[in-house]
Amino acid sequence: MASPTSDTHAPRGPRWWAAPRRWWRQWWDRLPPSRQDRLAVLGPLLSVLLFLTAIFSALAHFTHQEANREQEAVMRDTEYAQQRLRLRLLERQEQLMRLARDIANRSVEETEFVFQAEAVVMQNPELLSVHWIGPFREVVTGYASPSAPAHAQRRAGDLLPPNSTDGAFELARDLHQPIYSRPLRWPDSGSTIVLLVPFEDQRRFGGAVLAEYSVEGLLRYGVPAEVLARYAVTFVGEDGTLHAGTPLKPITTPLSRLPWAARAQRHELPISPIGNSLLVRAEGLRADRDAGSEAFFWIVGAMSVATIWMLLGNMRHTRRRLQAQRALVAETNFRRAMENSMLTGMRALDMEGRITYVNRAFCNMTGWSEAELIGTTAPFPYWPEAEHDTLMARLQDEIAGRNAPGGFEVPVKRKNGSIFYARMYVSPLVDAQGRQTGWMTSMTDITEPKRIREELTASYDRFATVLDSLDEAISVAPLHSNELLFANHIYQRWFGQGAAGHERMLELCASVPVLPPQDHTDHVDSLVGLPADALVEAIAEHTQILVPELGKWLEVRTRYLTWVDGRLVQMLIASDITARRHAEEQAALQAERAETASRLITMGEMASSVAHELNQPLTAISNYASGMISRLQKGQMGPEDLLGALEKTVRQAQRAGNIIQRIRAFVKKSEPNPTLSDVAQMVANATELADIELRRHMVRLNIYVAARLPRLMVDPILIEQVLINLLKNAGESIQHAQRPPGQRHVELQVVPRTVEGRDVVEFTVRDSGSGIPQDRLDRIFEAFYSTKAEGMGIGLKLCRSIIESHHGRLHARNLYNGSEVAGCEFTFWIPVSPQDAAESRVHPSSVNEAQTPEGQR
Repeated sequence: MASPTSDTHAPRGPRWWAAPRRWWRQWWDRLPPSRQDRLAVLGPLLSVLLFLTAIFSALAHFTHQEANREQEAVMRDTEYAQQRLRLRLLERQEQLMRLARDIANRSVEETEFVFQAEAVVMQNPELLSVHWIGPFREVVTGYASPSAPAHAQRRAGDLLPPNSTDGAFELARDLHQPIYSRPLRWPDSGSTIVLLVPFEDQRRFGGAVLAEYSVEGLLRYGVPAEVLARYAVTFVGEDGTLHAGTPLKPITTPLSRLPWAARAQRHELPISPIGNSLLVRAEGLRADRDAGSEAFFWIVGAMSVATIWMLLGNMRHTRRRLQAQRALVAETNFRRAMENSMLTGMRALDMEGRITYVNRAFCNMTGWSEAELIGTTAPFPYWPEAEHDTLMARLQDEIAGRNAPGGFEVPVKRKNGSIFYARMYVSPLVDAQGRQTGWMTSMTDITEPKRIREELTASYDRFATVLDSLDEAISVAPLHSNELLFANHIYQRWFGQGAAGHERMLELCASVPVLPPQDHTDHVDSLVGLPADALVEAIAEHTQILVPELGKWLEVRTRYLTWVDGRLVQMLIASDITARRHAEEQAALQAERAETASRLITMGEMASSVAHELNQPLTAISNYASGMISRLQKGQMGPEDLLGALEKTVRQAQRAGNIIQRIRAFVKKSEPNPTLSDVAQMVANATELADIELRRHMVRLNIYVAARLPRLMVDPILIEQVLINLLKNAGESIQHAQRPPGQRHVELQVVPRTVEGRDVVEFTVRDSGSGIPQDRLDRIFEAFYSTKAEGMGIGLKLCRSIIESHHGRLHARNLYNGSEVAGCEFTFWIPVSPQDAAESRVHPSSVNEAQTPEGQR
């Protein structure tokens, strides 16, 4: 008989498998039956899912390889089309650059330019037009294709609209190189691209050659035909906007959502030299797979789905059994978690006043554990010994149902003996059958809120003390009410206790006109969010008023705010500025005297030139009179000759009178009088006086005044004073530099500009003198500082003060020819208000352009 340990009882199979097999059996036996059932079903389910995953992976791998090959072909063909487009655009650009060089070299006239432009447009069907554009955006000449849209038909003399180049004209002018615009969409002709090739005229920007391309024409004639035959080629913008071509329509069949279904291969590249604003995109459609080769996959997939469906049915019963158990555990844990996570302490009492329940927050507040509190009766361990009688009476009221709806405040003792304050709220405890079984009490620690409330009270007292010590009068009152909510000591001393002073200041503020803003930019409303129907009549945020009752000038600042009770209130802060007003009046008077003195000094410096200018008409009058007397004595003068001589005498007398009248108007002391003034007339008045001094220094004055300038709301005498000072300084600088006769000139230019978003009129005075030393350029506008040995240092300071009083700015800079200073430029501008612009449209400028007798700018 064989022993139990003989080889006949040894397990079959390899010995290395015996130990893992025993371990597996032991682990399986320890699992609960529900877990064993789930694992028994999940095994076949996982096998089927792995099999399906392998089939899908293989099919996706082969599909991915084929898609990569097709994507590479699309990329090669797209790059080929991009190169062809690049070469075509560069050839056209080279032709236009040659044409621009001919214009700059003055070897092409307007007629010859039209012939060459026509040849370029006819040879290149994608070109719509070629035009010669002047330096100020005016169209000199050009040629447009007969099929060109209406916006490309530009006539000579027209101004190029700003939106027709999308800023490319300004870039070409500043960078001095060919610039392509972004694609421009037109409602009547699709999209176009503008190429601007700039050229120079005597080292200045002389204009540009403008060529307008049709994006549709570039696609049709620039992309190779073999690429157009194989792909759907489109031109799109950098944001995906379609500009030319027809894209592929997406396939929306149900089979198209499969991972191996046909997909459109796409590749896009920017078109050089246009840049990223225009991309060429090629789309190609993959060929569909052979449905017969996938039959095996569909059969296996259907069988796998059926197997999974049967396995899921077996798992349904196990899942339903576990759902009820999990729901019960989750509900219990959720309720317990809510009780433990509450920050409010909860305590339950039975009808006899015994504690039956406390939550974790209650235990954390008092320091007593749940075991130490449940079942105890009054006096409770967390009652302070000194408050036993009061708390016992409170407990009796609580059990009897006599509870305040707002709760009550009680002291509570912690286990360590410290005391804190809590607020308790009591409500009946009702069971599921609707019977009251006790009382539920919630407790909240109010130690910190109570401390904050006390600190707020003390802070209010300190705040009121600070406001009473201020020198400003502060008052707060509700809107449309006679109630005064707050008033500091200064307000009470000035206006008394009532709200009459608050209403009086509002009344005086409302009588001060509120000026509209000077610019057209959007401003954020400081009253945003406040109810508009509750506001009083609008007043300025900073208003200066005179209170006759006090005999004081007050600066009143107003603020709208929400009061502690939620009402919208108005706060007024009034500061006494009587002394400052008197100082400002004295400063204005001194400034007026300084301006008059400056005009007198200027006329004194120009006295010899003015005397010489007056000597000419007076000498002529004397000569005419002597000649007439002599001829009349000899009887050699008839009535006609006498009449002609008298007319010449009258003209010379009028000339002398005009000079004297201009000088009197200039040096006359008067108050500043802003009026709606004609810019060209102010320039003419100033240059008539300044030209006398410039001619004495043998300096030419070249004037350019732009046409249709708006009228300005200024004091014309003050602006003429600024112009005369700047022109006189320019002539003295040229005289001091001892320039040769060909370089002794001063330029005055007056043009409209846009500065900081506002419409302005800019005055520029350029001279060819020695400039201003760089270390003194920042100090020339300081008072009593001068670069001239005999200067007083008040001329430029007054000029800047006058311009800034008209809300303008005055700047100075040196002009350079290489590293050498070639002169100086003073520029100032004055803003144009909307009223000035509207008035100037009704009364246009009487003098549009003035030039020197030689016709030089």
